[in-house]
Amino acid sequence: MALNSFITHEGLEMGRAQVAQAETAGIEPSVLMNPILLKPTGDATSQVVVNGEVVADMRAGEYFRRKNSFLPAVRNAYAALASQFDIIVIEGAGSPAEINLRDNDIVNMGMAAIADAPVLLVGDIDRGGVFASLYGTVSLLEPDERARIKGTIINKFRGDVDILRPGLGRLEELTGVPVLGVVPYLHVDIDDEDSVSDRLSAGKGTQPVDVAVIRLPRLSNFTDFISLERQPGVGVRYVGSTRELGTPDCIIIPGTKNSMADLLWLRQNGLETAIKRHAAAGTPILGICGGYQMLGRTLEDPHGVEDGGTVRGMELLPVDTRYEQEKVRTRVDGTVGKLDGFFACMAGADFEGYEIHMGQTLVDGDATPFAVIDAGQGPKPDGAQRGNVAGSYVHGLFDSAETAGALARELLSKKGVTPEMAEQESHADYKERQYTRLADAVRSSVDMAAVYAILGITRA
Repeated sequence: MALNSFITHEGLEMGRAQVAQAETAGIEPSVLMNPILLKPTGDATSQVVVNGEVVADMRAGEYFRRKNSFLPAVRNAYAALASQFDIIVIEGAGSPAEINLRDNDIVNMGMAAIADAPVLLVGDIDRGGVFASLYGTVSLLEPDERARIKGTIINKFRGDVDILRPGLGRLEELTGVPVLGVVPYLHVDIDDEDSVSDRLSAGKGTQPVDVAVIRLPRLSNFTDFISLERQPGVGVRYVGSTRELGTPDCIIIPGTKNSMADLLWLRQNGLETAIKRHAAAGTPILGICGGYQMLGRTLEDPHGVEDGGTVRGMELLPVDTRYEQEKVRTRVDGTVGKLDGFFACMAGADFEGYEIHMGQTLVDGDATPFAVIDAGQGPKPDGAQRGNVAGSYVHGLFDSAETAGALARELLSKKGVTPEMAEQESHADYKERQYTRLADAVRSSVDMAAVYAILGITRA
């Protein structure tokens, strides 16, 4: 379950957490690694994506009633991967001791049984109560499930491991399962999985340039802005109220799973008025995907894809969005167009990314297309720009050092700060360096010989 998603080269949708795992393994992301993706649309409703394609929006009860009908997709995905790779790591979701869900479990011990896989149980000590959590989890499992647990690992420990050792020994006695390692709390910068990320704290972003990203209730793909955070002198913070907004140098309205509902939320809490006031004063405003739709004149939903009906937009761009029943899912490469005003700083910058949205947006009036993109069918315009307001459908726009650097330099120069001209490390190289740090820490803190033995692998 996640709102941070990704589009594969085949045009299929999967969670970004599984994309990160594929990247660490040095292989191309595939929907086989994420056969079922749940994208929350409300407190008890999610869009269900199976094998990369939308099946339906379902309430929780309906999904649980129908979940077993999706099991063949899971089995087939596992079989396909097993035919290609020697080792498959199956990541559970939630807890394997959710005894109320045991009968329909296809993601934790149920999946382990399907694959006849040994299990390593990992506990997060940073949340507290890790010994009780690990012991309680093992105790609540059925005997056949308990037999699959071959080791436990404690994650995110801060301090001297020797302090833990008496507890580790006692835990082994109680569970009959060896503790295979204690992984330290690491400050590695990898994509966050969902909206509980510390990255979304409003207090961050103390730099010469202050970029405010609106923390929408159904915020999605906030990973779009991680590379912007890395620009020297740029601080990115996430805000959810007019009090938190303050006087930023740039405002970004990000993607969302429900543009219409989140636009009404902006309107009700006063953020829409504040954003429009900043726009009138010359502050650069940028919308990505759902944020771009909100900046337009109208959002029309004749098929009830979101909330139905028509909602007035923020009227900062002369564009109108109409929701269709088919989701746009495609990878793109492109070039920022010949823009004027503030965003002229980005003109000519190349980027790669992907589109994932339900609406089609028509530009009508004195706006300039934000970019020219190619999704394999030839060039076409994307987004719109007028003065200090711009919007684009492209996720990953700032993963290009060229686009992120151009925006950062322009914002810094407007603050009278000379930008650092050091060569920027590519986003891909930066991520690879973070993955390596994480891998090195795990190797040095976990008994990998025991892990390989559990897998039946002999290491030289």
